[in-house]
Amino acid sequence: MIRDPETLEALLDSVRRFVRERLVPAENEVSETDEIPEAIVQEMRNLGLFGMTIPEKFGGLELTMEEECRVLLELCQTAPAFRSIIGTTVGIGSQGILMDGTPEQQAEWLPKLATGEVIASFALTEPEAGSDAASLRTTAIRDGDHYIVNGTKRYITNAPHAGMFTLMARTNPQDKGAGGVSSFIVDAKTPGISFGKYDKKMGQRGAHTCDVIFDNVKVPAANLIGLQEGRGFKTAMKVLEKGRIHIAAVAVGVAKRILRDALQYALERKQFGQPISDFQLVQAMLADSQAELYAAECMTLDAARRRDDGHNVSTEASCAKMFATEMCGRVADRAVQILGGAGYMAEYGIERFYRDVRLFRLYEGTTQIQQIIIARNMVREARNA
Repeated sequence: MIRDPETLEALLDSVRRFVRERLVPAENEVSETDEIPEAIVQEMRNLGLFGMTIPEKFGGLELTMEEECRVLLELCQTAPAFRSIIGTTVGIGSQGILMDGTPEQQAEWLPKLATGEVIASFALTEPEAGSDAASLRTTAIRDGDHYIVNGTKRYITNAPHAGMFTLMARTNPQDKGAGGVSSFIVDAKTPGISFGKYDKKMGQRGAHTCDVIFDNVKVPAANLIGLQEGRGFKTAMKVLEKGRIHIAAVAVGVAKRILRDALQYALERKQFGQPISDFQLVQAMLADSQAELYAAECMTLDAARRRDDGHNVSTEASCAKMFATEMCGRVADRAVQILGGAGYMAEYGIERFYRDVRLFRLYEGTTQIQQIIIARNMVREARNA
């Protein structure tokens, strides 16, 4: 749903210019230094990108799901690390507070997140709990007016820069399933929190992940999201469902950039006295990529509109995330093939994108998790028909 086309177009123009003039020229620097320049992060704050999904009354842009996707289609036509620095605040870090938090929790944290003053991080995954999120071992045991948190979280995006964590922990150790999990707002400066070293990853340099260790961390009971125990898993699933549409849009945006670069190379590179874009087998790879990209974009925007209209989009979100991220991987692979030897060389950037986009098929639920969700929904609907 687009509320004001003119205002949205003005925002999209600003994002396109920002990507073209600031982000694309900085890609090599970020890749070499593994850091996003602070000046760029500040410009993201100034553009309001940290507050895209936060209501206007808290200082955000309050974009609808479709509007958010359209911004991502533009913002992500560059190295994915730039999106990653805002992604956990825009999505999984703030949305739990927005969806299930109390008015007091929202008033305290959402304004800081909207401005980018505080970067949010989503602490769910553990050494023994990834796709099986209900098997969390991190505990939060009530002790008077506080909970005492102990456990380790793994691969937590933006953890080194976070000002707060949306933490999933088990408040009822006797309940080994999803019902024993609760969600908390945890100030990152709380004593007892420590961090592992930065993870060395396949790609996405500039986007940092690490372990977060909670050692007898005292979290005020007032920071239990919604002030109700046992709702954490449901909160996480709602947040991740929205995040899957977000990641689908990210994958489409990056694929647009990859395909554009591959096409430009094919137009300029000559073999046998003519541009390789004239060769039918190269054209086939370009055409397949364009068709899949178009399909993924349509799926993503359709899922976004359905969510904006209030429909249950569990299946559509998983379909879009699965198809778009797999599509992006295929487009990146074909781009390397089109560039040939040049595609394997760092100076052309395609090999970097090839590594960067591999992560899309893993986070917010792997492709295999999406298959399970889609199939289970299909079976449930058929049995209830």
